[in-house]
Amino acid sequence: MPSSPAPHRHASPAALFSWALFDWAAQPYFTLITTFVFAPYFASHLAATPAEGQALWGYAAGAAGLIIALTSPLLGAIADAAGRRKPWIAAFSALLVAGAAALWFAAPGGAGAVTLALVAYGVATLGAEYATVFNNAMMPDLVSPKRLGRLSGMGWAMGYLGGLVSLVMVLGFLAADAESGRTILGFSPAFGLDPATHAGDRASGPLTAIWYLIFVAPLFLFVPDAAPRMPVGRAVRFGIANLKESIRHARQEKSLWMFLAASMAYRDALTALFAFGGIFAAGQLGWQTLQIGLFGILLTVTGTAGALVGGFLDDRFGPRPVLIGSIAILTGCCLAIVSIDRETVFFVIHVAQPQTGGLFASLPERLYLVLGGLIGAAAGPLQAASRTLLVRLSQPERMTEAFGLYALAGKATSFIGPVAVAVVTSVSGSQRIGISAIIALFVLGGLLLAKVPVRQGRGSIQTSF
Repeated sequence: MPSSPAPHRHASPAALFSWALFDWAAQPYFTLITTFVFAPYFASHLAATPAEGQALWGYAAGAAGLIIALTSPLLGAIADAAGRRKPWIAAFSALLVAGAAALWFAAPGGAGAVTLALVAYGVATLGAEYATVFNNAMMPDLVSPKRLGRLSGMGWAMGYLGGLVSLVMVLGFLAADAESGRTILGFSPAFGLDPATHAGDRASGPLTAIWYLIFVAPLFLFVPDAAPRMPVGRAVRFGIANLKESIRHARQEKSLWMFLAASMAYRDALTALFAFGGIFAAGQLGWQTLQIGLFGILLTVTGTAGALVGGFLDDRFGPRPVLIGSIAILTGCCLAIVSIDRETVFFVIHVAQPQTGGLFASLPERLYLVLGGLIGAAAGPLQAASRTLLVRLSQPERMTEAFGLYALAGKATSFIGPVAVAVVTSVSGSQRIGISAIIALFVLGGLLLAKVPVRQGRGSIQTSF
């Protein structure tokens, strides 16, 4: 095996900022397309019914996740062996841009609009996820291990901010209410976008593509790439062997293996919850882009605050209590969500319809807002504390390998959550029952996590919660 070149332990501030800017560039895809704007539009205005739309979207997300699970770990191992990552990022960025831009043409009533939307979504998802894998793999070459957390945190923060800014742009200037013809800021839609054809919702696709092209450029200009290490053919053989070795070693580490299994379950659940939260609100509560967008802003703000508070609790009590507490909150929120429709809360309490209109005028809508705030507040600590717990469970000399396996675990079953929701929704014909599949994944993740022995310090293990 050839020796690896010296990593860029002292990358310039411009390089580090440009690397973190990738999250700012990519996050609008997840915020606008997969969660708060296009996905609800698809379920409410393209599919025949919201339940069918939720099921179709779930199958598309599941198919993309399965492809990623089967290929990204091997591609990552090959790229590690070959050295350079920027060519891979560029190739998969092209898929993201092409898929996102194509969503503009999925207009209501258009021939093949549903198929076009699903195919374009799948292509863009592959591009976004693959590009993210290779961008993450650049981290150890940019800073020392002691600074990985800060670099990762800066990326998370940039992503949250990018998602928030792009969402405000769409709600404030592009997507208008079909009845009033005005955006959330009271403007007529920019560029003459027609609210009747939901042009503002569809414009989230081209906006995502343009945004990504602009803000990913600094990564290619300023971030140093690893030097070439070996030809691609040799890298394929070496990458396969190295991936097998990483998996074999992880299986010998019982605590690490159990944590990876737990993280598969609760991360799949969180992915599905974010993917279907907006779709559920559109179908069950009749929310349009304006309400769903405001819901997304609330969730993003509480997610940022939750991550900060979760970091303090992590330092004070350790990562596992934070994780189990977050899972408990998210499970409770899912149970409450399943109990809501336009006329009922908590399954049996019937509520009177509001006499006057207005945003979030009904009790179910207000309860859903509260639940969204709690979901955001719990999701931030769940994601941050997972990395911290992984550090405690891993051997220092194999830390990079451990994070590679963590990425593998996140992709290996990422299709299960969306497919589970899709199947249950299809069989039951109910969005509410479909969402209940997420609860089972959270519970499974929590039960496995409670069994994970956790190092409290060097050589010490905590086996009880």
